[in-house]
Amino acid sequence: MTDSDAKNQTTPAGSPPAAPAAKAPAQVAAKETKASSNSKPLKTRRRMVWSLFWGWMGINFLMFLRFFFPRTLFEPRTKFSVGYPTDFGIGVDTRFQQDFRIWVVRNAERLFVIYARCTHLGCTPDWKESENKFKCPCHGSGYDSEGVNFEGPAPRPMDRAKVELDATGRIIVDTSKLYKWPKDGRPEFNDDGAFLTV
Repeated sequence: MTDSDAKNQTTPAGSPPAAPAAKAPAQVAAKETKASSNSKPLKTRRRMVWSLFWGWMGINFLMFLRFFFPRTLFEPRTKFSVGYPTDFGIGVDTRFQQDFRIWVVRNAERLFVIYARCTHLGCTPDWKESENKFKCPCHGSGYDSEGVNFEGPAPRPMDRAKVELDATGRIIVDTSKLYKWPKDGRPEFNDDGAFLTV
């Protein structure tokens, strides 16, 4: 007797095969709970992987955008006003050293502006009022109150910026135009624009 014969014998002729026995609701619920508990770690891993992927893509996109905004250094303006000649007394005024890297110097006859850059290696000297001199902190170059070198490795005096009066009588300083005193050349400190007569 074959298996099919045995099946045919158990069911009456012409009647449909018997439906499998219904499973108890407790068994179905247990299987669903087991399946859902197995899928939770899987969903968590998928979310983590996708989060890492999109985070990586976002960071790379931000780095790509960064190339469109180059790093630039904003230098101070080269042409600016420092006030009126009457605002300055005899001597060295250091108010503008931090913002514009200059000193305004006034003596009995002239007012001029020294560009605060050592002619040795470009450091910014300090004004030592007690010693009446500019002293470079880098290599010890010394300059008198008019910016003329007298000690240390500085090869020549400090440069002077162009000064002029505008229509209202204010002093306009232009550090893009510097007057120099080359080591073996003609000094430009007496040229028009290098000083104001006061």
